[in-house]
Amino acid sequence: MTIWALADLHLSHDQPKPMDIFGKAWEDHVEKIAFNWRRLVREDDLVIVPGDISWAMDLAGARADLNWLAALPGGKLLVRGNHDYWWSSISKVRAALPPGVAALQNDHFVFGDWAICGTRGWLCPGDEGFGGEHDQKIYRRELGRLQLSLESAVKAKQSRLIAALHYPPFERWTGPSGFTELLESYGVKHCLYGHIHDPSRERVFQGERGGVCYRFVASDGVDFTPVAVVKA
Repeated sequence: MTIWALADLHLSHDQPKPMDIFGKAWEDHVEKIAFNWRRLVREDDLVIVPGDISWAMDLAGARADLNWLAALPGGKLLVRGNHDYWWSSISKVRAALPPGVAALQNDHFVFGDWAICGTRGWLCPGDEGFGGEHDQKIYRRELGRLQLSLESAVKAKQSRLIAALHYPPFERWTGPSGFTELLESYGVKHCLYGHIHDPSRERVFQGERGGVCYRFVASDGVDFTPVAVVKA
């Protein structure tokens, strides 16, 4: 069994939203994802999807995208992204998910020897665009949600941890933040993130630091191909 990751699917089956306005790489991106997914992922694998799953504005509108995702091989574990407006309360989301698809919020998900934790994340203090009490409030809330998720895994005596966030967990692309401090203090082994679609993604840190291996898995940054994380 393998754990894979692929963020930023940006699906829109109910009300199609062409993504190629964001660049040539996005032409036929749904077909690219499906082809690469089926080529690599087996039924006993898990694919973590760290946010920006569907452009839908409500759960009813997201149903076609969720069913499309469910039909692909393997289990799926979803984390909310900043464009997942359809994601309401976690109880309503989980009740609407098709078989084989799970959602993560304030808790953890066990697959093989690994526990997956995570949250949406947010801009970090010092980032361009971060400012005021509004951003501070969301930043603190997302730190709290990540800690709740990690703590739930530790209380369940899970020691091999993967964290999935939508936003990069760094300040100014490479610097430490409250997110990286939590990941290190809880002994997380792998951290996955996406969100960035412009050339600035080349500046975002990837690699190992503080015992954590960081990987950028936004679809257009990995050629719309699931990234193998670990053998479960």
